[in-house]
Amino acid sequence: MHKQEQRVIIVGAGPSGLSVAACLTKHSVPYTILEREDCCASLWKKHSYDRLHLHLKKQFCELPHKPFPPSFPPYVPKNQFLQYLDDYVSHFRITPLYCRSVVDAEYGDDDEKWKVKARNGDSGEVEEYEGRFLVVATGETSDPFVPEVEGLRSFPGRVLHSTKFKSGKEFKDEQVLVVGSGNSGMEIALDLHNHGAQTSIVVRSQVHVLSKGMVNLGLFLLKYLSLSTVDSLMVIASKMVYGDITNYGIARPNEGPFCMKVKYGKYPVIDTGTIHKIKSGDLKVLPSEIEYVRDKNVLLKNGELHPFDSIIFCTGFKRSTHKWLKGDDYLLNDDGLPKPSYPMHWKGKKGLYCVGLSRRGLYGAAADGENIANDIISSIMQN
Repeated sequence: MHKQEQRVIIVGAGPSGLSVAACLTKHSVPYTILEREDCCASLWKKHSYDRLHLHLKKQFCELPHKPFPPSFPPYVPKNQFLQYLDDYVSHFRITPLYCRSVVDAEYGDDDEKWKVKARNGDSGEVEEYEGRFLVVATGETSDPFVPEVEGLRSFPGRVLHSTKFKSGKEFKDEQVLVVGSGNSGMEIALDLHNHGAQTSIVVRSQVHVLSKGMVNLGLFLLKYLSLSTVDSLMVIASKMVYGDITNYGIARPNEGPFCMKVKYGKYPVIDTGTIHKIKSGDLKVLPSEIEYVRDKNVLLKNGELHPFDSIIFCTGFKRSTHKWLKGDDYLLNDDGLPKPSYPMHWKGKKGLYCVGLSRRGLYGAAADGENIANDIISSIMQN
């Protein structure tokens, strides 16, 4: 085994890990970033669709110590966000170790250090790293999730997760089923329609629908008003703009949009034109879960049977932290999300931290990064 000692070990080189690295760099604290892919921000670079834009204005999405260029539009498109991330890595001289899949991380009470084992994807060798601090920066979106569906393996057409979808132009003139009504599902369905696919969306749960303007207004109002007050205003605004959308198969939850984001990590749908297409009948909502798949036919639990050429699952992600993180019974639960409540969700024990799991997007990851770096620096100074 190859041993290296560093003061901080960061697992993951997405925006969350980069935020911590930049903050540590500002204070000259040494670190090592271990990244399982062959690039930083792999979800954005390899596994996101072409039409993707940041859903919030750029001031809510910038990483610590480096604002977006003034020339960037308020809602930054994917290609410019990737440019920003590359500039960020270069500016702070961040050099992740790529193709390192962490297989084990354990705290040693004898020497008060974290021992992290990572498999080098190029050589196959298991390398060992030691550090006083360990930062879990693998994020909310680490492992794509596709639910078990009876008969799915017999489906003759394309079946893919949203992370493999790039553009609707590949599906022109096809009958396509989108499973999932979050932001990815709604945007991918719109993109499919715009490229000539006959598109249906399985809406399995209740969702709030807001415009970009509503969300940004809500974030501003949260500085001055209570969460419940802002939620009430958002629901009123949504009803005024979109009307009663239950007739189209989309039901609103009883809890407010910001409340649900904080409590369950469930984001409101930020509409980019999908609702108009649903109302016009161009996009069909199927308000029922899938019972089973037989050949090209999909049977829903409400008894409806529909044929499709392709199925795209926009069903989110799971986290696999529990498979390699040993000895933590305080910070993360079995699903890899923080047990401590916000705003102290990022701090564990024995020098363990997590970043980007506050369910507050890039804005939350940036805040976590600064908090973690400051806490590490404080701990170093006390010893």
